Amino acid sequence: MRTRSSIGLIGIAIWLAGPAAGAQQPAPQQPRFLVSTQWLAQHLRDPSVVVIHVGRDSASYKAGHIPGARLLLLSSILIQPPNLPNELPPVPDLVRAFETVGVRNDRFVVLYGDLGGLAAARAFFTLDYLGLGGHAALLDGGLEVWRAEGRPVESAAPGTLSEGSGSLEVRPRPEIVVDAEWIARRLGRQDLVLIDARPQAEYSGKEPGAGIARPGHIPGAVNFFWREALVSQERPLLLDRETLEARYRSLGVKEGVEIVTYCRTGMQSSHAYFVLRYLGYSPRMYDGSYIDWNARAELPVESGSGAPGTR
Repeated sequence: MRTRSSIGLIGIAIWLAGPAAGAQQPAPQQPRFLVSTQWLAQHLRDPSVVVIHVGRDSASYKAGHIPGARLLLLSSILIQPPNLPNELPPVPDLVRAFETVGVRNDRFVVLYGDLGGLAAARAFFTLDYLGLGGHAALLDGGLEVWRAEGRPVESAAPGTLSEGSGSLEVRPRPEIVVDAEWIARRLGRQDLVLIDARPQAEYSGKEPGAGIARPGHIPGAVNFFWREALVSQERPLLLDRETLEARYRSLGVKEGVEIVTYCRTGMQSSHAYFVLRYLGYSPRMYDGSYIDWNARAELPVESGSGAPGTR
């Protein structure tokens, strides 16, 4: 399903679940879901803007980060239950992780990080799950484009946030996360579009992927590898809106359908989820993804390329 907004890209970033009682809202004229390097350079000293470097570890952060950016370890917003590499932790743990890096209800959060943008996209999905997606945006092109443009980086960490410097109020949205049973009950429905964000070779089953015993994809799923939404791996800017819209329309995405993204472990699908939110849709995500689906012997699997890109 799609949520229309007359405000568009230059509109205010709205807290989609509604403001918490007594909470200030970000200042007007914040971009919606995506900011340019130029915009960020102009707002680095803005106290209402929090810049977060999402990293697998501290190495890339110490090697150079955007001035003032705080480090959010990916492991602080993921747990690994048995046989599932990437799942959402309990809400209190997520709140604590984001509070530690300065996220507040009256601040606008700009995310970038490791894995070519996947780490930042996963953090965005997590904030959206907490009801804070309207407070957040990805940095278009990430640190790669920031550096290529000759913009400054630093290796020193910013000052430590003081205890009691503010709390984060959240309104979790568990409905955006679905499981295998939810999908299995809806297989074959014309109003369900499953977006498989893995490489085409994994979608077809030609290459199984780590931990996959039954190669292929969920029946009826269509394939849109997450990196195909970018200009290039070296210059990871999002393609223009019109191109992305046309590609997703060719996959069957439109108003009035349920859209669910998945991949192998829930990372690549986070990027597809973000792009769909940026385009104005209201997707859900199968966080357990194909590593969970393929492990359930009672659930069907399809192989072959089908007709990715059409529906």
